[in-house]
Amino acid sequence: MIATISFLIDMLIGDPRSKFHPVVLMGNLISFCEKIFYRENDGNIKKLFKGFLLVAIVICVNYLIGLMIIYQTERIEIDAAKIFIEAFILSFMISPKSLAEAGEELYKFLIEGKIENARYKVGWIVGRDTDKLDESEIVRATVETVSENTVDGIISPLFFYAIGGLPLAMVYRAANTMDSMLGYKNEKYIYFGRAAARLDDILNLIPARLTAMLFIISAMILKLDYKKSIEMMIRDAKKHPSPNGGYAEATVAGALNIRLGGFNSYFGKISFREYMGDPLENLSPKHILLTIKLMYTSTILFLMIILIWERFL
Repeated sequence: MIATISFLIDMLIGDPRSKFHPVVLMGNLISFCEKIFYRENDGNIKKLFKGFLLVAIVICVNYLIGLMIIYQTERIEIDAAKIFIEAFILSFMISPKSLAEAGEELYKFLIEGKIENARYKVGWIVGRDTDKLDESEIVRATVETVSENTVDGIISPLFFYAIGGLPLAMVYRAANTMDSMLGYKNEKYIYFGRAAARLDDILNLIPARLTAMLFIISAMILKLDYKKSIEMMIRDAKKHPSPNGGYAEATVAGALNIRLGGFNSYFGKISFREYMGDPLENLSPKHILLTIKLMYTSTILFLMIILIWERFL
């Protein structure tokens, strides 16, 4: 019930931009720890150890804060107030509305022919160079982001809430934030950020595959190509450089009969990522909206699973 209420709260108020947002505060803690531990002249083993220490501190702090919140809310005598407070905080751990709004804004720019606006805005949600992307590449970037972030931004935090309550949901969000800040394979973070990247991979192992299953069921409900979705998950999911990212992207690619992956530019350097899906349809703005529908349907399905879990187990 609390997970469902948190989803409704997110749908009403979205993800407010504030320096007091819990995820912003997590980011501030990570940055503070990085300033303390990171030294450019450290050896690789030392960087690896310090990165592990940073991860351990951030995880422990967030778990303890989660426990303190639960402890304090338990002291409130009004049950409705307890439920609302926990649901309100959990709503900051998920981001379906902001994810949908980003996709819908890009869809609007594309159908209005505002390609420069779309290039600029898609740069907010992807790390690749976007100044020369055409319409199909903007669609691809958006579909890939919405599908992959359905795992990171919705299903994973709800999964960990279901098995461990608010403290574990906060631990997941902190781990995912660390990965987004430190989990790069560049000279600075290849060792220092390795613990953060590996922890995020481990935590997403089950939710990523669960999301793929939810996408397949959602494709069936929405009368999309669920059979192709299954086929592409089996054939292409493991092609993704991440052990988890391909399960969402390949499944969505199959459901929409499109092809994801391909050539991307990062700081002027071209790289290739394995293709996922078959190009039975040309990428077009409608695929952004269909991906958002898959995201919402999968979220609602998972909330139903949590409700059944709570009621009968």
